[in-house]
Amino acid sequence: MTQTILILSDRPDGQVKQLSSSFHRLGVKTRTMHLADIGFDSRYPSGLAIPGLDGALPAAVVVRAVSSGTFEAITRRLGILHAFAHLGIPVWNSAKAIERCVDKSTTTFFLARAGLPTPETFTVESLEHARAIVERESPNGPLVLKPLFGSQGRGIRLIEGPQDLPVPEEVDDVYYLQRFVARTGPPFRDYRVFTCDGQVLGMMARCADGWITNIAKGAKAEPVTGLLQAKLEALALAASQAIGTDFAGIDIVPAADGGLLVLEVNSMPAWTGLQSVVPVRVADCIARALAARVFPRLGERPAA
Repeated sequence: MTQTILILSDRPDGQVKQLSSSFHRLGVKTRTMHLADIGFDSRYPSGLAIPGLDGALPAAVVVRAVSSGTFEAITRRLGILHAFAHLGIPVWNSAKAIERCVDKSTTTFFLARAGLPTPETFTVESLEHARAIVERESPNGPLVLKPLFGSQGRGIRLIEGPQDLPVPEEVDDVYYLQRFVARTGPPFRDYRVFTCDGQVLGMMARCADGWITNIAKGAKAEPVTGLLQAKLEALALAASQAIGTDFAGIDIVPAADGGLLVLEVNSMPAWTGLQSVVPVRVADCIARALAARVFPRLGERPAA
């Protein structure tokens, strides 16, 4: 095993560079590569071929992105992450956590099983089954259709009746329908809370003129103050524990009746917006927490 931490990402964005710098300041070496470039190879004792490591294993793995691909490609890449865990290599976040977060219906399942407040959600295959749900549920208020695998607010639409449902080809014949949460606005607000290793690193309100409040869609980040912070913190930590993430961005929406509902748990969250309103350096916190897990005694930490 090497003293190197792998950072897996298909795009060398600013957050990958921040993570690498944070580890280096701790005296921990890193190597950044695409998950797709790691292969199964039975010639090696570990069963894995990792570019540049000559058959050795990393000390730990940080997953920043899993690029899109065919079902077979994604299955193989997640298999690589499962293999790392089987070999005793810490993986943040684990394949299990990523699988639970990427599939929104699975996220909702685990949140509900943990007794956490989350909107009513229905996930089915076929337009016929989706129409039946909308016909049954729309008298109680509109629903929101989201891509089962998606992020940054792309592909979200309001469903007020069966006529609003897209054809199966637009959603790969999977309809993820969630009760629309009415709230005051404009401006409309929801909250993103960033957790790491059982602690809250920071939170922000995302404010927008429309009800879709993703930073990537033009929403503005604002700090969160007052008693609301404690409520958001408790809910976010419970959601992270329910899904099993090491670090995560938890999206929480306020309902018109004053309640708070968990919408999503993101296992590969961006933190640019959050970093603009909180003083804590997110990359430093992730690096310190993982380094402490991998090199628990000072003498075991590698030299720079």
